[in-house]
Amino acid sequence: MFRWLFGLLILGGSLAQLGTVVANDDGGFRDCKECPEMVVLPSGSFSMGSTESDSGSQPKERPRHEVDIQSFALGKFEITFAEWDACVSDGGCDHEPDDHGWGRGNRPVINVNWKDAQQYVAWLSGRTGEVYRLPSESEWEYAARAGTMTQYAFGDDITEAQANFGSIVGQTTDSGSYPPNAWGLHDMHGNAREWVEDVYNTSYEGAPSDGSPWLDGNEGKRTIRSGSWNYSPDIMRSAYRDHHPQARRAFDLGFRVARSLSP
Repeated sequence: MFRWLFGLLILGGSLAQLGTVVANDDGGFRDCKECPEMVVLPSGSFSMGSTESDSGSQPKERPRHEVDIQSFALGKFEITFAEWDACVSDGGCDHEPDDHGWGRGNRPVINVNWKDAQQYVAWLSGRTGEVYRLPSESEWEYAARAGTMTQYAFGDDITEAQANFGSIVGQTTDSGSYPPNAWGLHDMHGNAREWVEDVYNTSYEGAPSDGSPWLDGNEGKRTIRSGSWNYSPDIMRSAYRDHHPQARRAFDLGFRVARSLSP
């Protein structure tokens, strides 16, 4: 069951509290011209993971457990090549990832590893004076579900009109090409897989219940969420989780950022 506190979602109060420089008509905000567009998500609690009776459930998604989440902001889109290239141009990011000839601009950045993502959030934090970071795994699933307990944010099935998956398009697509979930977030299912902050553990036994990242375990392996343009629907479920060595770069792997909010 989800339980929400919507006080921070009142647009005027939220943006005034954030001290943002650019507010958007749809309730999103940017802390600077080059910064990613962010969406404020409410505090609440939810049931994370899956049960054995859920279609496609895997042991690594269990046991299902309750997690409390404090309000935070999450990127409306996955970080794009344009946003990444701004970091490179400003000297904050070292790596210049290959776009495989698909195009840069508004497509999600790919071929970046977990350490690359850490460089980007450090640059954003320094640029804005705010705390940018990767989302925790529980924050990511909370955002992906957007108040649902179905397999996907759109229900128990997903179609090619709702997400980029299954090699139907055969490459990434521009951010915003598919409809958002109920909380205004795009591509939480498909397009590019996403790094989160957490060290990877093979089940949820002993996982934090307060929304913080799980940092116990092998730091060389980090958790990945979402599916991608070349993945099947079962791997795009809200509960699905995977991992890679933190130094791995891949043509279907990117990230989106979170931003902590002042109390």
